[in-house]
Amino acid sequence: MWADLAPVGRNPDTKGYRRFAWTGADADCRTWFQEQAEARGLTYETDRNGNQWAWLGDPAAGDAVVTGSHLDSVPEGGAFDGPLGVVSSFAALDELRRRGAEFARPLAITNFGDEEGARFGLACVGSRLTAGQLTKAQAYELRDADGISLPQAMEAAGYDPAAIGPDPERLARVGAFVELHVEQGRALDLTGDAVGIASAIWPHGRWRFDFRGEANHAGTTRLADRRDPMLTYAETVLAARREAELAGAVATFGKISVEPNGVNAIPSLVRGWLDSRAADETTLDTVTSGIEKAARAYADRHGIDLTVVRESFTPVVEFGHALRDEIAALLGGRAPLLGTGAGHDAGILSASIPTAMLFVRNPTGVSHSPAEYAAEDDCVAGVLALADVLEGLACR
Repeated sequence: MWADLAPVGRNPDTKGYRRFAWTGADADCRTWFQEQAEARGLTYETDRNGNQWAWLGDPAAGDAVVTGSHLDSVPEGGAFDGPLGVVSSFAALDELRRRGAEFARPLAITNFGDEEGARFGLACVGSRLTAGQLTKAQAYELRDADGISLPQAMEAAGYDPAAIGPDPERLARVGAFVELHVEQGRALDLTGDAVGIASAIWPHGRWRFDFRGEANHAGTTRLADRRDPMLTYAETVLAARREAELAGAVATFGKISVEPNGVNAIPSLVRGWLDSRAADETTLDTVTSGIEKAARAYADRHGIDLTVVRESFTPVVEFGHALRDEIAALLGGRAPLLGTGAGHDAGILSASIPTAMLFVRNPTGVSHSPAEYAAEDDCVAGVLALADVLEGLACR
């Protein structure tokens, strides 16, 4: 399975992945998922929001145990973030069948669409729509860098955008959702454990900073006469680092858009996107408020107009202790608990259904990069742990 999926959406030069929502690479990933489902005799379906489901047993019976993750990527992303969870889910089902497990509850494997938000700028679109945390009207306003709207992209890919929206009936079928994911950090590497259990997801959000100045000639305009938004943006990036360090949080300007984007032109607009995360919401608010305050001070000094828009926000997710503790017991207490600053579909769904997460060791600690990695032995350990969990939750 891993070998079949590996080439899809891969950049041969960088070895990174560009599996963006509703593109050709996304379609190939979806075809792969459907083929895996049908090869195992599972009932395949796509829900109203474009999420894929593969069912063992009667979905209408309710109290289903669901596992899975996502197949899309960030720009030039790694091979493991998302796909490891989906591949491991199918492999765990194969392992349970090898054991001769008898299922007492329906089991489903899922691929949630547009988890990374690489194309439209909002993470976990598929799960947010399903859980009612993103309205149809809000989804219709999402646009990519080329101005293509989410409904236009879905329609071009052969899906019906008129159907998107909350799906409470589907969620009511689910008794537990367990997502396996490669660790995005080195906590497990430092403890020497192959597999861990998530305790909580830090609160996090994305903010867009629009710095508007005055376009002019780079060679003929005196420094004293310039209204250069790039200066204010650069000072704001440094302020973000300072505020994050002071608070023990993280803050990153990782995406930028410049107009007119000419080598010999002073920009008229610099648009930067801030991603910030902290252990609690008070700290996160302190960091982002400090960054905005500094940005406005710099903007006033340079004659720059500044607009700040919070494009997304996810509050702290403390995974339910009942399911988390049950999973820990099923794994014999051998998997440590660890928090994470990364968002996941499991975190979005936790407000609606019981959710939990397993992490697989990443010795590099690198994620959202081609250097992301998990050793084969650890991946197998993750599959066996997931199989143990699913057996304990769904089998007689």
